[in-house]
Amino acid sequence: MKTYVLKRILSLIPVLFIVSIMVFIIIHLTPGDPASVILGEEASEESRAELREELGLNLPIHQQYFDWILGVLRGDLGDSFFMQQPVTQAIFEHLGPTLSLTILSQITAIIIALPLGIMAAKRRGTFTDQSFMALSLLGISIPNFLLGLFLILILAVNLQWLPVAGYQPLSAGLFNHLKFLIMPAIALGTMQAALIARMTRSSMLETINTNFIKTAWSKGLHERKVIYKHALRNSFIPILTVIGQTFGMLIAGAAVTETVFNIPGLGQLIMNSVERRDYAVIQGTVLFITVSYVFINLFVDLMYGIIDPRVRLNQK
Repeated sequence: MKTYVLKRILSLIPVLFIVSIMVFIIIHLTPGDPASVILGEEASEESRAELREELGLNLPIHQQYFDWILGVLRGDLGDSFFMQQPVTQAIFEHLGPTLSLTILSQITAIIIALPLGIMAAKRRGTFTDQSFMALSLLGISIPNFLLGLFLILILAVNLQWLPVAGYQPLSAGLFNHLKFLIMPAIALGTMQAALIARMTRSSMLETINTNFIKTAWSKGLHERKVIYKHALRNSFIPILTVIGQTFGMLIAGAAVTETVFNIPGLGQLIMNSVERRDYAVIQGTVLFITVSYVFINLFVDLMYGIIDPRVRLNQK
């Protein structure tokens, strides 16, 4: 197991190196002069030149990358020109709302998807199966921002059950915290629920038709034991893969939902920084989200070896 874990961790080094290069290049290839955007069109050329020098934008791009990556390795993502604070501090100030939203969205998606996927597999070809798959297709097709607007119109405006938008931290009370996150969590998690449900159904169908499941049925084992203990466990690796990928997608895709519901998370931080061309914040936040996605996939990779020991044996 130690060898398996070590190999997986070492494999991340080139991935993270490539990710850092891509993040840096994409940000710096954006057209337009950052100094002009920051200071405005009326600023003098001398002021713009001073700002370029202050931000290091007058250096060759390879030197800018080298200086930036050295700071990243020291845990220094730079300073925000507009917020006048370290980028690391800005990220952690906005991390709480995004983390709460993504965790609640993922929990909602799993609670909805797993039972529906298992039930659809058990009743393959029936009206129930076809109905669930039609709903999952609808869930994949509707953009989360559009679903969010529908939820606001129905639940907040017409029925007035929930607040239209905003955010309350957990310190304000669990009920108040969840009250502001229910609609965005449903809007953000619906597509993920549809993906997980379809993968659950597909993976369960493959396992249910195997010989060892037929043997379990022939022994007269209870349906719940056959389905949940034997079939679901042996089907769970592809399901876990989708869950891990969708959780990373939730973190990366929360920007639009946070904008619709006015949640002060990482998404809003990126959107505001893009408008102001705050390079340090954009680079640091995008890198943080990307690295988080990579480590989520590492965690899922390690879970493979726990769920199915054959994975560890194959990696020797």
